[in-house]
Amino acid sequence: MENRRPLSVLHCPCDVGGQSGTLAKFERALGLDSWSVALTAPGLGMPIDEVIADKGDNRFLLEIGRWSLLARAALNYDVLHFNFGRSIAPLDHRAADRYAGASAMKRWAVGRYAQLTWFKDVALLKRLGKTIVMTYQGDDARQGDYCRKMFRYSPAMEVNSGYYTAISDASKRKAIDTIGRLADRIYALNPDLLAVLPPGTEFLPYANLDFLEWPMIGPAGNDVPLVLHAPTSREFKGTKYILDAVAKLKQEGVKFQFQLIEDMTRDQAHAHYERADLLIDQVLAGWYGGLAVELMALGKPVICYLRYEDLHCLPPAMQAQLPILNANPDSLANVLRRALAMSPADRASLGQDCRRYVERWHDPMKIAARLKNDYQELHSLPRRTP
Repeated sequence: MENRRPLSVLHCPCDVGGQSGTLAKFERALGLDSWSVALTAPGLGMPIDEVIADKGDNRFLLEIGRWSLLARAALNYDVLHFNFGRSIAPLDHRAADRYAGASAMKRWAVGRYAQLTWFKDVALLKRLGKTIVMTYQGDDARQGDYCRKMFRYSPAMEVNSGYYTAISDASKRKAIDTIGRLADRIYALNPDLLAVLPPGTEFLPYANLDFLEWPMIGPAGNDVPLVLHAPTSREFKGTKYILDAVAKLKQEGVKFQFQLIEDMTRDQAHAHYERADLLIDQVLAGWYGGLAVELMALGKPVICYLRYEDLHCLPPAMQAQLPILNANPDSLANVLRRALAMSPADRASLGQDCRRYVERWHDPMKIAARLKNDYQELHSLPRRTP
């Protein structure tokens, strides 16, 4: 019998929320030759196998590392699993932004360089017979004009005017169209993204943590319940609405503690999470984030805004088992009041439901196994050339 080598899989060019680093780890446990690489170090101390350049490194060195990584991708890997809507080449509408303060000529040159190389690497890798996979995670696909038109609640109505622009919206649509023609499979970690991604895009749950590092402990059982909120972006997460709800309940005399977790690494924040009784995640985007998965894994109840119109994209059993307490900016104070009025036993029971939910739907080993099957199936198909 032929002894076939395992598929080699490169996760790149960045890691957002620990997704690609965790997947590579569990894919290796399943026998794949998987490796995760970020061009620059991921935020919050997220796990990654290799970082090409530190933030303080010379930009020229980063570009050398970028094209060296492309050469490695072409020579050493069967499957290229790109993430956050990016490829190894620079992203056209953001490249010049990294040179804020530089001369207009330099910014023009950088932007032109990005435009000329943008996604050309994906087309090249496709011609070389590589299997191309892309995962979209949020604002890599989310477009301000669409969100403002279609949704009552959205970060697009809260963030500053430079966050979603006509230029970035158009660039995202162009990128999605290009990836739709080049990729063998596209995944989305947020159900709302499926409305703006190509037909055939599949919903993929977060696989951002190792359960051994996030054991079930349940609500802390503080005499005065401790509520946490940990925004990476206050505007995006709807923090002002959360602070308003907290102030309202405090004024009413509801007894609870509230703590904002900011400017901490993942490991530093972990200790605070363990002492919590309840998390408020985000109240605008319409889906929970990787933070909610972490707190649910610890057995903590979670409040978050879930947009019902998007939930048809989920597996029916996943939708039925969602343990999250649903709250939008208008209902948040009432939902938080009810959550704080729960008995410690009821909060503990809800926390157990949260842990069971993430064990079923966010188990990185199960998700890595699904991806392994997908990689093998896709790589066995005749190669399409762009």
